[in-house]
This record gives sequence, structure tokens and C-alpha cells, in this order.
Amino acid sequence: MKFIRNILKKNSRSDEGGNFFIQLQKILEFQPKHINFYKKAFTHRSMNIRDDDGIAINYERLEFVGDAMLSAVIATHLFKEVPQGDEGYLTKMRSKIVSREHLNELGKELNLIDLVVSRIPTDNFGNNIHGNLFEALVGAIFLDKGYAACEKFIFKRVITPHVDIEKLEGKVISYKSLLIEWCQKEKKNFSYNVYEDTGNDQLKHFSVKLSINNKIISKARATSKKKAEEKASKRAFFALQGKISRAI
Repeated sequence: MKFIRNILKKNSRSDEGGNFFIQLQKILEFQPKHINFYKKAFTHRSMNIRDDDGIAINYERLEFVGDAMLSAVIATHLFKEVPQGDEGYLTKMRSKIVSREHLNELGKELNLIDLVVSRIPTDNFGNNIHGNLFEALVGAIFLDKGYAACEKFIFKRVITPHVDIEKLEGKVISYKSLLIEWCQKEKKNFSYNVYEDTGNDQLKHFSVKLSINNKIISKARATSKKKAEEKASKRAFFALQGKISRAI
């Protein structure tokens, strides 16, 4: 453990003058017992650090723990708050709260990326880095302070400020899933015609044409196939909103 502490301290750009500890305390609003859990939660795999047993030191395994803790605490909250909700309803509501989009917003809200130790410039990270760090931080809190402290943090940062049952019921987390559900229910054929579209952009883009019953309903363009399909689905949803809302 001494080896790990020395390596992390050496490579942590936020640790000079105790800045890492000070910034962390502001986020946590309590004093951590084992700082190394948190240093690991903000260490990117590009640092390529390993402990004496050859195990990689980065936030990815802590993401797994944090994801499980978020799911457990939020599931328990929904179970208590919505006693009439069946399993399907509760699962859907939990998915909305822990959606990648929402976790990214939470990570940005806390400026977690400012604490990251990486050999890659933070400008080169994708948007999901924010949610990944938030999950890793939750995992570190659980390992450091236990379930009660972890639950308190999730309530303070997630449930109390952001979980409104009525608003969540109307929130769409995937327009593509919603559109496919509607097409299947109404027995309509649908297809996503995706093709590479570099144009004049430096980054590779993809364009998509969404057709329903052989009629093009919407088009979209984005930096990944998934994003392009979701964007096209969102446009199609609003074009067909009246029909879809009545059916689903």
C-alpha cells in the first residue's frame, strides 16, 4: 500500500499543497478516512499505474461499485416512495435517474474532471467521462465510509435535488426505444439507413435516414451511429408525437 500511495501522490497534479484533499472535501462535505480510494477514483487508465500485484490502478473498477450503489439506493427510494409501482415501472424510473445523460450532468455539476490525473488532455475525453467519474466517486465513498455515508451522499447530490417522480414519469431517456416500441405495437415496418458522412469535418460523421413503412420520416447527422440514430428518432418522435402519445 505504501508503493501505491507514493505513486499516486507523485502523479496527482491536484495534490500540490493539499489542493486535492481540499477540493475533495468541498465535494464530499465530510472528511475522508482513506484518501487513496479517492485518488484511484480520479486516476485515468492512461497513467498505466499498477500495484505490487500487477493490478491496474484507475477508476474503472470503482465505477462498477458506484453503479451498484446508485442502483441499490435509488431502487430502495423508489420502492418506498411509489408503493403502487410494479417492477416494470420501478425499473424504468430507476433507468431514467441513472441514465448516462443524467450521470454526466451530475459529474459536470461537481466539476469532477478538474481532479482527473491523466496523460491525455481532458479536452480529448468524451462526454461520458463525467458520469464515469461520478460513479467512481460513489464507489470510493462506499469503500471508505460504508453504506450509510454513501446513501447520504446519493440523497444529497442525486435524489433530493433531481428526483421528481411526476417529472420523471414524462421524461424520455431514449427516443429510439420509444419509437421502436410504437412501431412494433402498431405493426409498422421501420429501418435506420446509416452511412458514413465525413463532409468537410475533421471528425468522422454518420448520417441516418429513418423510414417508417418505406417513407422517410427524419434525417440526422452525428459523430457516431448511435447518436445519429437517437437524433433522427427524436425528430421523428416530435413529427409523430400526437400519434405516438395516443398509442403508448
